[in-house]
Amino acid sequence: MKKWKIILSIIMLTLVVSACGNAKDETAKESPNDSKNLIDQPYSKTDFLMGTVVTLKIYDKDKEAVLDKGFDRIKELADKITTSDSGKTSEVDKINEQAGKKPVKVSDDIYYLIQEGLEYSENSGGSFDITIGPLTSLWHIGFSDARKPSQAEIDAVLPLINYKDVTMNDKDKTVYLEKEGMQLDLGAIAKGYITDETLKVFKENKVTTSIIDLGGNIYVQGDNPNGNKWNVGIQDPFSPRGSVIGRLPESNMSIVTSGIYERYLEVDGKTYHHILDPKTGYPFDNDIAGVSIVSKKSIDGDGLSTATFSKGIKGGMDYIEQFDGVDAIFISKDKKVYETSGLKGQFELTDKNFEMDTLK
Repeated sequence: MKKWKIILSIIMLTLVVSACGNAKDETAKESPNDSKNLIDQPYSKTDFLMGTVVTLKIYDKDKEAVLDKGFDRIKELADKITTSDSGKTSEVDKINEQAGKKPVKVSDDIYYLIQEGLEYSENSGGSFDITIGPLTSLWHIGFSDARKPSQAEIDAVLPLINYKDVTMNDKDKTVYLEKEGMQLDLGAIAKGYITDETLKVFKENKVTTSIIDLGGNIYVQGDNPNGNKWNVGIQDPFSPRGSVIGRLPESNMSIVTSGIYERYLEVDGKTYHHILDPKTGYPFDNDIAGVSIVSKKSIDGDGLSTATFSKGIKGGMDYIEQFDGVDAIFISKDKKVYETSGLKGQFELTDKNFEMDTLK
């Protein structure tokens, strides 16, 4: 059974992208589109991979074949990254199997991904930690056997979670987990990396205008066929049907959305979401219901979202403001919406059940 096996509610927070634009959305283009070579109805392909619905859309004429090339790259990376409860065939599985025993040689893709994960772990002060695997395996939220573990079980695995116990060898391209029982879990950054790699495939094949959607990780390439920015809908984190609370015009940007109602477990009337604190062993508990990270690279959106969740809205806002070219939209549990400084005047709230607010 794949570790990223999905339950239906995982797609609640998928973003909706519209090609509709208006005059106020028009801005200077990072890579000007030639509208003569674009089509209004895109070539499109959808598949179920990595426990989520993956959709690729290309608006360039005569580029339909590139869809398959994009999916080939997605499947190649998923096979290297995805951990299994049986089979143990991925590179990450092999690293975990040899924890405390010996280093494992990996591909350039996995070596880079782990290096990036370690940087995000360090930057976050450990609130994001790629060695959280023993804890996510205990809770197994998103699986049919999800459960609330005992305190004793949590206490037993917490010493195994420490990104500083990962040894990288740049010369040999090996990865070593220093303690037996340690497990890498790259799920928090994998979709972002795969989104970025899919975009590389598109660019290599002269695609200028596309939408890459890996279930909560969206990249909008170029402007829409009308010459305006894409309208990216930000989802209501409380709605199982994913209704849009507002829209954000974007071009050549990644938008990664996650929230506490994306995957969860209910025990004795209490809800436990899937974003776990590697220091306490329990889900983060603060005022955030959902957050969307806007960045040039999708892996950044993935890597920053968990660290942002750990800090609550005020701390999360301050944290995101440190990064050039990165912004965020926060939705609080009491349905207040906050935006970082780079998005001022851009996000349009359309749902009257929510209200824009600023931190005092």
